[in-house]
Amino acid sequence: MSVKEQKMETSQSKNSIFNMEWVQKYSTFIVLIIMFVGFAISIDRFSTVFNLMNILQQISILTIVGCGLTFGFAAKEIDLSVGYTVGLAGILVPMLLVNGFDLWFALGVGMSAGLLVGVTNGLLVTKIGIPSLIATLAMGSVLLGVNFLLTGGRAIYGGLPDSYLFLGQGRLFGIPVLAFFMLAAVLLAWFVMERTVFGRYIYAVGGNQKAAELSGVRIVFYRTAALAIVALFAAAAGALLAARLGSGQPNVGDRYLLDGLATVFIGMTMFRPGTATILGTCCGALVIGVLDNGLNLIGMDSYVQNIIKGIVILVAVAIVSRTTRLKLL
Repeated sequence: MSVKEQKMETSQSKNSIFNMEWVQKYSTFIVLIIMFVGFAISIDRFSTVFNLMNILQQISILTIVGCGLTFGFAAKEIDLSVGYTVGLAGILVPMLLVNGFDLWFALGVGMSAGLLVGVTNGLLVTKIGIPSLIATLAMGSVLLGVNFLLTGGRAIYGGLPDSYLFLGQGRLFGIPVLAFFMLAAVLLAWFVMERTVFGRYIYAVGGNQKAAELSGVRIVFYRTAALAIVALFAAAAGALLAARLGSGQPNVGDRYLLDGLATVFIGMTMFRPGTATILGTCCGALVIGVLDNGLNLIGMDSYVQNIIKGIVILVAVAIVSRTTRLKLL
């Protein structure tokens, strides 16, 4: 083989590798764009400003939950109690408000409850040695019971101050207030994960726990901290969700477990395939939000939507699993 032929073969090989990496990183993002354009063309109402603001409001809570879960996934810990933590904060804050407590006090109690759940999960995993899937599954069952015990199975309606309802229902400059909370959560989570030593250590623990430990990283602390942050973000989402609904409901957070996990799973197929990232999670939330909104406008039944959503998740994960070790635990 001549030198010229060798160079051409090397160049083609490099181009092939580049194309493969490009497809891995951006294929899901391209699917999102195609899906958005498809809905915009087929549904007149989809691309209106009102509906776009509606999508933004719909994905705000989900994105906040997903940002928290990203910390857990990065440390290779999955929290299955996250939906019930959303529900716990979503009833504690309204319950305190209707009983005359100050807004900041009520929010503080809701966030503290979430933090307590997260730290407890972390200690069960790191100190007792229960796998995070089992520990958080059991914690979810406990929280479900607590949520119904606190409310007697009834929703908390009426008596909520306007200042609280504004957090979930208000608009600034025509943009939902929830979107600003979402943006703040994304920026904070991205900065911590990508620009701080804490974030690098979280990734190190998830990447190779033994190597991180030999390097002097406090494994117990960072695994516990990751699960605590998951619950803290979930509690914030729960408090905002109750403000959006104007009521506290014991089972309102149930859907955020599967949808929250889906945002991270989908996000792990882009940008840095196989790795949980904040930007990937945001795109995952957009995929779920656009899909849900478009199918609702079409008038598709909810059970069919669940089937389609499941297929989308499977296809997205399959794309990267073909060429990358998608290691979750």
